[in-house]
Amino acid sequence: MSLSLSDLQALDIWRRAIVTSVRRDAPDLSARQMSVLLTVYLMPPPHTVRGLAQQLNVTKPVITRAVDRLGELDLVRRKTDPEDRRSVLLQRTVKGSVFLREFGELIVAAAKDAVDGDASGLPPKY
Repeated sequence: MSLSLSDLQALDIWRRAIVTSVRRDAPDLSARQMSVLLTVYLMPPPHTVRGLAQQLNVTKPVITRAVDRLGELDLVRRKTDPEDRRSVLLQRTVKGSVFLREFGELIVAAAKDAVDGDASGLPPKY
């Protein structure tokens, strides 16, 4: 499958998905929180704070704050590593899986609208 989008078309798809998410009263995640969530769900486990910090090239406190918020929303869960009790593993949750599946559906719908010509306020050039 080949997909050709301009940078503005890609941004418009992302905008449409975000706007729809906001309208649905879904959890309001920062870009960092979303990057942590997507990494936990789309990359093979195990996931640790240290590993995510290295992978995303940010500090451990940045990951800890993101995980705190994601945990409050029950989108990820912390679990002590049974093999190294000093280490904390991050686990997926059903609620997190549902959230990302629905967000993926929003992106697909936004892309379909963009392809079908619904300019949604963008100038005709885009």
